[in-house]
Amino acid sequence: MLEVKFYDRIADSKLKFAVIVSKSKGKWVFCKHKQRNTYESPGGHRERDEDILDTAKRELFEETGALDYSIKPICAYSVIGKNRVSETGEETFGMLYYADIKRFSKDLHSEIEKVVLLDILPENWTYPEIQPKLLEKAAATV
Repeated sequence: MLEVKFYDRIADSKLKFAVIVSKSKGKWVFCKHKQRNTYESPGGHRERDEDILDTAKRELFEETGALDYSIKPICAYSVIGKNRVSETGEETFGMLYYADIKRFSKDLHSEIEKVVLLDILPENWTYPEIQPKLLEKAAATV
């Protein structure tokens, strides 16, 4: 069982991930990875010496092709428990963002097969114990 916690502030050095809950034209934006049959919010790992906001912008572009958007921080979060990114189960930290995407590139140049815009949330999440909680937190603050 995974536990998701939210924080107003976390030391920048602890932030390893950025997740961007996104909408475009009033619809939720989700990505389908080429190697999975599930859907996820855009996001990913922070690169060495990268500002966490730059991580969010890079991942948003790489995974959705977003060219014109506004983005804002929501809060820091953590996940405790063994999962795909933490084999030890130790607490890992990320930053949650919200983006309103106005324009997409026609091509994707990443591991993402396709981007979908949905009125309702998907049932088959890539991280079902994490993503719905992040989306609920973001939706409550925007």
